[in-house]
Amino acid sequence: MGRLLKILGGLVVLGGLSVGGYAWLQGRDSGAAAFTTVAVARGAIVEKAVAVGQIEPRLKFHIKSKISGLVERTAVEVGDGVEAGDLLIDIAPDPTPSERVEAERHVERAESAFRRAEADWDRTRELHEQGILSRDQLDARQEAFELARIELARATDALQLIRDGRIAGRGQRLESTVRSPARGIVLERHVNPGDPVVPLTSYQEGTALVTIADMDDLVFRGTVDEIDVGKLVVGMPARLEVGALPDAVVTGRLARIAPQAIEKDNAKLFEVEIELDPASGAVLRAGYSANADVVIREKRDVLLLPERLVTFEDDGAKAFVELPPETPEGEPRKVEIRTGLSDGLNVEVEDGLDEGARVVERPPRDVVG
Repeated sequence: MGRLLKILGGLVVLGGLSVGGYAWLQGRDSGAAAFTTVAVARGAIVEKAVAVGQIEPRLKFHIKSKISGLVERTAVEVGDGVEAGDLLIDIAPDPTPSERVEAERHVERAESAFRRAEADWDRTRELHEQGILSRDQLDARQEAFELARIELARATDALQLIRDGRIAGRGQRLESTVRSPARGIVLERHVNPGDPVVPLTSYQEGTALVTIADMDDLVFRGTVDEIDVGKLVVGMPARLEVGALPDAVVTGRLARIAPQAIEKDNAKLFEVEIELDPASGAVLRAGYSANADVVIREKRDVLLLPERLVTFEDDGAKAFVELPPETPEGEPRKVEIRTGLSDGLNVEVEDGLDEGARVVERPPRDVVG
């Protein structure tokens, strides 16, 4: 019986030693694996401001009519190229009965006034030839006759335009049509045959008929945050990432910075405009969404380190990293370094570390809820 107890006691001691040794080894392994290292490497770093916006034509204009009526014919479709003077929309007159009656009455009054002025002019010439009337009186009657003739022609043209939609004769041809004022591409056509047209006047905007733009001159228009706008200067290079063209390389230069901020979603933003370089080779279209990186500063062939490994103290005046321990049982060493340019992910190491040096990266701490 005593021998059996001795054997059992020995087994218990051996088991305890085994468990203790395993726990000690696990502790060493876990301590050794408490951190990893990252090497300091050479590379390029860019400080940039990000602008969010879209590609737009620099010149875009809405075509409107100064004549009311109904759209009789459309001569262009979206995507068509047009030259200055090309026909866009043909408008058929659609006067109200009162407008037509008033135009006819105007012609009748003008005809009556013209006949009276013509008779006065004939009598005045005869009296002047007889020496009864002076030259001044002759000139006054002639002027009245010419004004009556001009008023009759104007009233007749207005009636013809209302009735027929065009004026022909006297060496001219006026039509109730809308033509392109410049060369470009049709981006939008806002009306179809049969749609009413409200004319552009001093007291109303009028109906937008067609939108035309010069697609050979595109720009990027977007906004940057107020934090970055103070670093921007007109002429800075920019690199664009176009969502619809992920592989395209589009570059440009900052051309305009708005002097006043706009507020959007409780944030202060400044509008910017970037002139695109023509040599990009990408086929751009109006309305493409894009992000523009405006390059503020750029350095190449410098030492870089992930910024998450750097600890800043004294309000950023000092920067520290941890180097691996010199012995397996030791703790990481805290070393001060001097940093330079940062892009938010990586930071330039100006002094304190050499290329290839290993820096400690500790695992993220568990957050206990």
